[in-house]
Amino acid sequence: MNESEPPTEADRALKARQRAMWASGDYPAVAAEVFPNLGEVLIEACGIHAGQRVLDVGAGSGNVAIPAALTGAHVVASDLTPELFDAGRQIASARGVELEWREADAESLPFADGEFDVVTSCVGVMFAPHHQDSADEIVRVCAPNGTIGLISWTPTGFIGRMFAAMRPYGRQLPPGAQPPPLWGEEAHVRDLLGDRVTDVVVRREVVRVDRFDGPREFRDYFKANFGPTLAVYKAIGAEGTADAADKVAALDAELADLARQHDVGEGSFAMDWEYLLLTARKRA
Repeated sequence: MNESEPPTEADRALKARQRAMWASGDYPAVAAEVFPNLGEVLIEACGIHAGQRVLDVGAGSGNVAIPAALTGAHVVASDLTPELFDAGRQIASARGVELEWREADAESLPFADGEFDVVTSCVGVMFAPHHQDSADEIVRVCAPNGTIGLISWTPTGFIGRMFAAMRPYGRQLPPGAQPPPLWGEEAHVRDLLGDRVTDVVVRREVVRVDRFDGPREFRDYFKANFGPTLAVYKAIGAEGTADAADKVAALDAELADLARQHDVGEGSFAMDWEYLLLTARKRA
């Protein structure tokens, strides 16, 4: 377990809010419908294969863990929000594969030092608030010479810009917490991992998102299904102020406009969402 200071009441409250946030909406649908192949990208980059012990951190409903298990690897899918596991178990059963589902905080993983040959996270660990704690845990549970593989949305890409647009409307981060898109900055992740890793390979890639008919359809889908977006709109409503409706309308317009700015489709609506793909080997 992480040997840092025990969690404060504020930390526990923050984690409870995060769990509730990701349990709201329908994140399994978002992962399956909006960026369904992102997990396979990470699996290929890490070279996951049969017989390996694999831990996926912030696994959600298993967009990395399930295809990793299909390679014959022994996979543990861990997440702070076990409410997402039911959907994952159904997907795994339909695909005829078994893996372990484990409730776990990325900042204090309940696994032994060096327990896994590969440790991955696909737009998952980036949402844990204390980045260094999470990075320390990822390195700790990875075996010497093992592989670490991470996909994170970048600050300058669509999702990073969406979080920046939502930030003024939602609950502010408590002291010590860091914004998720920082994991999409190469220098930041290199600093987090430090000299404990070697053979670092970093690429900026995009995933083409063409599920939506237009910017407003994207916005409405995320308002209904994506936990962080739901949380921001809920925070506006909880203010109980006279201008709440104006704030909702303003955020509606900002999100639709942001999607419109990222339209790269020719004759149909499509966006390219940028992410950082990093792989590394833990030093022996």
